[in-house]
Amino acid sequence: MYPKDSLENWFQGKGIWQDTPDKDWFNWTWQLKNRITNLEKLEKHIDLTPEERVGCEFANTKLALAITPYFFNLIDRNDPNCPIRLQVIPRGAEMNVSAVEKLDPVGEEDSMVVPGLVHRYPDRVLFLVTDRCAAYCRYCTRSRLVSNAQDYNFHPELESGLKYIEEHNEVRDVLLSGGDPLLLSDNKLDNLLSRLKQIKHVEFVRIGSRIPIFLPQRITPELCDILRKNGPIWMSIHVNHPKECTHELKEACDRLALSGVPLGNQSVLLRGVNDSVETMKSLVHRLLMMRVRPYYLYQCDLVTGSEHFRTEVNKGIEIIEGLRGHTTGYAIPQYVIDAPGGGGKIPVNPQYVDGITSAEVHLRNYTGKKYKYSFE
Repeated sequence: MYPKDSLENWFQGKGIWQDTPDKDWFNWTWQLKNRITNLEKLEKHIDLTPEERVGCEFANTKLALAITPYFFNLIDRNDPNCPIRLQVIPRGAEMNVSAVEKLDPVGEEDSMVVPGLVHRYPDRVLFLVTDRCAAYCRYCTRSRLVSNAQDYNFHPELESGLKYIEEHNEVRDVLLSGGDPLLLSDNKLDNLLSRLKQIKHVEFVRIGSRIPIFLPQRITPELCDILRKNGPIWMSIHVNHPKECTHELKEACDRLALSGVPLGNQSVLLRGVNDSVETMKSLVHRLLMMRVRPYYLYQCDLVTGSEHFRTEVNKGIEIIEGLRGHTTGYAIPQYVIDAPGGGGKIPVNPQYVDGITSAEVHLRNYTGKKYKYSFE
């Protein structure tokens, strides 16, 4: 709420890379080349806890370490419990695997019709087009695949995927994901999107990306031109905490929105990161200021090594209740569990209906007051 969420309190600038020339700092390929990708590079900038050091030593057998200079600036280097730090710096807890956790927690492999193409829902497909990200979230559902630290050896078969889509008239919606599709070069992305646009039964394309958050420099005018000409394209970005809302991210979202790309946000509910009504309310307010509609709040998937991130489901319900009626409806995401084993996204909502009969519905509002809606 104002003044905490007003723009003057959002991060901007180069942080500890203050001496880097603008031509490099605002170049997305420079950001990628200068990522922090190992323990030695990380310890040049931050004093790690023993738990973090152990996690970094283990990372290359589970999920690689990579943080862009831009995103590293958002970390509080004096606070081991910084919500940004928790998301991208490995911890020893990743080595612990509980009995309920799986490498493929939402059953994508069982619905994979060709390598990289998941057809679970009747009218839409998930197209995994790369295994690379600009930075790696430590709770990643596809940690088996992205960065290839676990020798998954994923190689997207784009032609096979396109052929399958062409041959299945029921597919009207294609979601590009990975890894991160926006790491493809302009030429590759343009070719892929134009190929999809030529398929008559494909009505629109969605892109799932965390690039605007990790690497807003990638959202160039040239990229926006590609998205505009190949539309309609929708994009789901992934912001978990208000600190991730910066001036550079806002500018990137403005460029996307003004290029005709509707924006939604998918957050993951994470212990110690965003598991409070206050934090989530700040986040959704900032998202709307960036032209981004809060879309999903995910219960953290049962991916291996993620137990330290997961909250109870009641926490998610509590957050939605704390938003409903206390802020605009545009700001309230749908809380979902992506059902283990391939059941798909299942909404989990607070209960506002106390009972239904043939004559009336008994309701309660956000304050707890009782109401009756009669049919007769």
